[in-house]
Amino acid sequence: MAYKNFILVCGGTGCESSRADDIYKELIASAEALGVKDDVQIVKTGCFGFCEKGPIVKVLPSESFYVEVKPEDAREIIAEQVVKGREVARLLYKDDRQKDRIKVEDIQFYQKQFRIVLRNCGVINPENIDEYIARDGYAALEKVLSSMKPDDVIEQLKISGLRGRGGAGFPTWRKWMFSKGVQADQKYVVCNADEGDPGAYMDRSTIEGDPHSVIEAMTICGYTVGSTKGFVYIRAEYPLAIERLKIALKQAREYGLLGDNILGTGFSFDIEIRLGAGAFVCGEETALLQSLEGNRGMPIPRPPFPAVKGLWGKPTIINNVETWANIPVIITKGAEWFAKIGTETSKGTKVFALTGKVNNSGLVEVPMGTTLREIIFDIGGGIKGGKKFKGAQTGGPSGGIITAEFLDTPIDYESLTSLGSMMGSGGLIVMDEDDCMVDVSRFYMEFCVDESCGKCSPCRIGTNQMHALLVKITKGQGTLDDLDKLEKIGLAMKKAALCGLGQTAPNPTLASIKRFRDEYVEHIVDRKCRAGKCKDLVVYSIDKSKCIGCGLCARKCPVNCITGDKTQKFTIDASKCIKCGECFKACKFSAVVKK
Repeated sequence: MAYKNFILVCGGTGCESSRADDIYKELIASAEALGVKDDVQIVKTGCFGFCEKGPIVKVLPSESFYVEVKPEDAREIIAEQVVKGREVARLLYKDDRQKDRIKVEDIQFYQKQFRIVLRNCGVINPENIDEYIARDGYAALEKVLSSMKPDDVIEQLKISGLRGRGGAGFPTWRKWMFSKGVQADQKYVVCNADEGDPGAYMDRSTIEGDPHSVIEAMTICGYTVGSTKGFVYIRAEYPLAIERLKIALKQAREYGLLGDNILGTGFSFDIEIRLGAGAFVCGEETALLQSLEGNRGMPIPRPPFPAVKGLWGKPTIINNVETWANIPVIITKGAEWFAKIGTETSKGTKVFALTGKVNNSGLVEVPMGTTLREIIFDIGGGIKGGKKFKGAQTGGPSGGIITAEFLDTPIDYESLTSLGSMMGSGGLIVMDEDDCMVDVSRFYMEFCVDESCGKCSPCRIGTNQMHALLVKITKGQGTLDDLDKLEKIGLAMKKAALCGLGQTAPNPTLASIKRFRDEYVEHIVDRKCRAGKCKDLVVYSIDKSKCIGCGLCARKCPVNCITGDKTQKFTIDASKCIKCGECFKACKFSAVVKK
């Protein structure tokens, strides 16, 4: 059937939470009601990436890009776009100059991006294998099984320079080579989809939008290293990704692309889904394997490494979702093509979940070597509300804070490490002048306390000690000696902790002490939090010269600590104030002062 229009509806978790499914259903219902159901194909895709403007609806071939769409807009889109052939101007994306029409490729958010991992997200229906195949899907698997030897695949990965995207940046080819060289009656291939960093959703979105890319890559790995069995370890709290992965696995088996005698070559490989309970430590590969075996997720010492001795004592390849999604493209387009992208030591692209105090939050994929300034100010559109940029947290709880003087540093493994941070899986949280670095450090350390498995004392005790010191400082009870204690404990943890969680947990604190020591000193000496985030150090008062006696602040106060009237003005009883900030938010005349 020849359709006149194709309507793509973002079906990622973010847009789904904003009623994208209702938009999809309303579009279908409206097309039928208006008698044009045979003229338009309506498809639910994966994430478009531009999450700040979701839900997104894109219409082809006109390339109409509608943002912040609501279910009640669906009928108008069908009536105008499909029936009358004209765009709904009010829903079109507009840039800073408020143009009524701007091409998708000219939208600032997309201009500096280069999509390899996210190549199919927002383009195809992830629940339809035919659409994946139409975009060269499974061509890499066919090429590998029909014309390449295992050593040829490893050589291609070596030439490409692909490094693991899970954080450590270990060369993918070397890991595969280790496992291939081990003689064993069984080997395993594992996809690490246990994405637990605060604010990170790169891997989840990749599976939601393009699950077959992971299945294809894992099957290629199985052939290369001599494995017949794979597992996808994914958080149970990602229901949409899990459902689409289940559908993709079923379709791949039905098409003879997974299971016994794949493509009639005699090679067999199959994949199972295993659900994780949401433990952050299970992102560490040995803890993940322990969980897969049915044990408590706790890391074990290395070596031997999993590639040599892993799941149930057998050689096991573990890569994260983003790493897997690169592999089919490397095989189809060629290793040399991939190696031209990025820097000398960090090839290809990197996907970031850009969140925080940035105008255009979303899923971003850029060539390695792109600067932080380009990501935050060009793609991200700068800081919300015109505030001053303060820092960016890369690598989540394991990373460090990068400040303004390093905005032009190219993003690659070595550059971030030299700044005391790390690539991590790709979380990128932007902070502005209203963020307190002491409070940020406390938050991340509290997260690590909760997520530590407790197996080794440097992590179990160290995270608790560092958290207690940070809480003490945020309450205005700290001493300058506490800064030395934080640094000493942190450095000891980095050297002595068993796994990556404990070794990197001190990074946010150590980096913030190094670059924002004045804020720590201010909390300790002046008993002041300039950002007003540490409640115990905040004092609310009312400037009587600005107070008009409206009483709105008193009505909003949950503990009735504000008294006064139009004649006497209002005052705050500091002894009763719980520092909730409701009065500050309510006052329209800037009479409530926060110090």
